[in-house]
Amino acid sequence: MWLYFLSGSGRVWGTFYPAQISRQILQSCTMLIQSDYSTDYDGGQVSTMEINLQMPFCASSLQSYPYEQMLKIRKQNVSPCLLTYYKKPLLIHQGHMQWVFDLEGRRYLDLFAGIATVSVGHCHPKVTAAAQKQLGRLWHTSSLYAHAAIQEYGEKLASLLPAPLKVIFLTNSGSEANDLAMLMARVFTRNFDIIGLRGGYHGSSAYTMGLSSIGCYKHGLANGLGCQKTMLPDVFRGPWGGSHCRDSPVQTIRKCTCSAGTCHAKDQYIEQLKDTLTTCVPKAIAGFIAEPIQGVNGTVQYPKGFLKEAFQLVREKGGVCIADEVQTGFGRTGSHFWGFEGHDVVPDIVTMAKGIGNGFPMGAVVSTAEIAEALAQNLHFNTFGGNPVACAVGSAVLDAIAEDGLQKNSEEVGTRLLLELAKLRDEFEIVGDVRGKGLMIGIEMVKNKETRQPLPVEEINQIMEDCKDMGVLIGRGGLFFQTFRIKPPLCITKEDADFALGVFHAALTRHRERTAKAK
Repeated sequence: MWLYFLSGSGRVWGTFYPAQISRQILQSCTMLIQSDYSTDYDGGQVSTMEINLQMPFCASSLQSYPYEQMLKIRKQNVSPCLLTYYKKPLLIHQGHMQWVFDLEGRRYLDLFAGIATVSVGHCHPKVTAAAQKQLGRLWHTSSLYAHAAIQEYGEKLASLLPAPLKVIFLTNSGSEANDLAMLMARVFTRNFDIIGLRGGYHGSSAYTMGLSSIGCYKHGLANGLGCQKTMLPDVFRGPWGGSHCRDSPVQTIRKCTCSAGTCHAKDQYIEQLKDTLTTCVPKAIAGFIAEPIQGVNGTVQYPKGFLKEAFQLVREKGGVCIADEVQTGFGRTGSHFWGFEGHDVVPDIVTMAKGIGNGFPMGAVVSTAEIAEALAQNLHFNTFGGNPVACAVGSAVLDAIAEDGLQKNSEEVGTRLLLELAKLRDEFEIVGDVRGKGLMIGIEMVKNKETRQPLPVEEINQIMEDCKDMGVLIGRGGLFFQTFRIKPPLCITKEDADFALGVFHAALTRHRERTAKAK
């Protein structure tokens, strides 16, 4: 199957190989682009069709420097730490809900959403209108003065969190939020050590770099004073795991011998945490931080019940429990608004960013009143935190999630994707694991399922290139960049999901054909 979007002018050419694509996928493609054209199989021959699109307008030219000159300027004047995907980097200049358009007007289904950040859709009309209205009224005051937007947003956000999590500190990013959470934990407990999970990512500030546990994000300098790591309870790649461990529609293919009501893998990983608490930290600690589902590390899920027992052990050591909801919050996991709710726990501190502002730079820390009061013994100040425009945007995002039914949509479309992707795992040897909840999905690629050796990064990159050429953008993660990350805007439809599945199947088929030819 080959799908190629030529331009934003209202036309698309698609060449389909019917023997490789189901009627359902083909119909979904035509539904997706709202075409008045219908087609059917023609005996397994190639069908080429021209379709008139009913898509939002996208100018086919950008009033700026030529593409090559922009790349040259980027290389000279923009941070060299900022990497780009693809052999020929995409220059995106317009977005609409789950779609983005490149310099030449080609459209792409965005399954990565600016790294799980565009929550309700690119340029969502309600959010855009709220931002425009606030920009015409008041841009900035600092926290020295009261303004309506921060009070309204604070009340609305607090209503979505369980008691006693009701006090909100507004920041500008996830790194800032986690940095502040570490400070609050240490000030409140008067202890210093904080424990995280291996494979966790919590930011790139001087504080959070030490708490993160992915080597490529670390620099060769002193970091992480007082930050300890414990074994990641990864039921696919770790030493223990089985076919009933995860809170997900899809389980690992590892065998499970646990009796009803027990989980050997969970018990073993809890023993590892107990060992860390016994050997690596003092008798009293400041806290423990975990993502409800690890994001950057490739959508890693823990055994059911692990976080609940971990929180209990940490509190017994005098520490507070921090849930990093930067990627899992705001309905992305589908079953709950917050990822921690799926673990049946209530943290002492919650951090959030990314989807909170649908791409607008903002973050937040929510804590109990007691923890907040401990920090208030001294001045804590953030110039842009709680900016009126940010608060207006954040409030509109919450409205859009509720009014558009996006949490429910995340659960329904995400479950559909997970179950269909599991079928690809059964079909292709290189698909080692499919996991996740809602629209937070990981597809771990391996050389073969028995050894679980990661698929080489150059092969990962080529599959991503093929998906991009067929109109779908996906992300990657994991310690070896071996896991595809599917985290689209929550407005994605079932028809979009079917289209993406068809494209991904085609990309995997191409990989298999290339591998066969190379032998």
